[in-house]
Amino acid sequence: MTAPVHCHAAMSWSADPSRIAIFQALNLGDLLCTTPALRAIRGRFPAAEITFIGRSWAEDLVARLPTVDRFLPFPGFPGIAESPPDAARTVPHWPRFDLAIQMHGSGEVSNGFVAAFEATCSVGFGPSGERRLTTVLSWVESEPEPLRWLRLADAVGAAPAGLHVEFPVTATERAKAAALIGPPDRCPAIGLHTGASDPSRRWPAESFARLGDRLVERHQARIVLTGSDQERSLTASLRHAMNAPAIDLAGMTDLGELAAVISTLDLLVTNDTGVSHVASATETPSIVLFGPTRPERWAPLDRRRHHVIDATTFPGAPADGAAALQALSVDDVLAACLALADPPSSVSVGNRLPDQEQIAWAG
Repeated sequence: MTAPVHCHAAMSWSADPSRIAIFQALNLGDLLCTTPALRAIRGRFPAAEITFIGRSWAEDLVARLPTVDRFLPFPGFPGIAESPPDAARTVPHWPRFDLAIQMHGSGEVSNGFVAAFEATCSVGFGPSGERRLTTVLSWVESEPEPLRWLRLADAVGAAPAGLHVEFPVTATERAKAAALIGPPDRCPAIGLHTGASDPSRRWPAESFARLGDRLVERHQARIVLTGSDQERSLTASLRHAMNAPAIDLAGMTDLGELAAVISTLDLLVTNDTGVSHVASATETPSIVLFGPTRPERWAPLDRRRHHVIDATTFPGAPADGAAALQALSVDDVLAACLALADPPSSVSVGNRLPDQEQIAWAG
């Protein structure tokens, strides 16, 4: 794996590290994109105790991962926007780490936090001349997120063990999802996710509503609206704008149950947000809508199962990505949905696309 590196100390040890710290305190999609790298690191250091340091919301998800042994909450650090509002003013006492891995962005601020661990070896991205970590790689803005973190794992000698992202779901959560959606029938279950933390990344709720109605007309689809408790007003607007009925699950699931709901869908249409990576983890076919953010960096790697619509690429689209997303036509999104909903019989397996080994991965 090609890796631009500028380092002032070699990544080496007389014995494999016994305690490894990994830091990332971002959002759902960011964390899911690290899971291939976490798997690689676990494969390279099977006997090490791996501690993940992150935001409190991530504790449940990290606990599901067989690649991580321990979770510690991120206490905050000056200059890191994701610091909790009640961040401690005192410097915490960290366990002794042999290796610390910084997975929180380009490192301009976060390398200072990781350096405070005083680990024997440390690795992360950073600017030229960075000396707070022992090994520093160059940040490439357009690099696909899972491949970015695999490049970092490669710097510690960890070889990839697959490119797929992970979100383990329990049988109890699957049962809850089935109860919420109802028993399967011959009509496809299609999810619409209208939320995103950044409003500029949201396709209009009215457009989602028109899409939902047309999918019902065309496929007699059961429409399922997903979202957090904070997104209930968005899904309510969508539901009220639809002529056909929809199952509104916003605020009715925790994170694991949301993943279980997505895993039962035949198709998910979503903005560029963490839920798109949940669909990737559960191998649920999806349409991901992009405007101000770039699919080269954030789209799922599997481009047969997950279809990308970049609103900025359509003829006459506004130059501004957010405006282009607002202008994206329902017809264009519907066409992508129908292409996934009606795949050629030679490649379909029930309502799903072929298994991963047959998938064309984006480079």
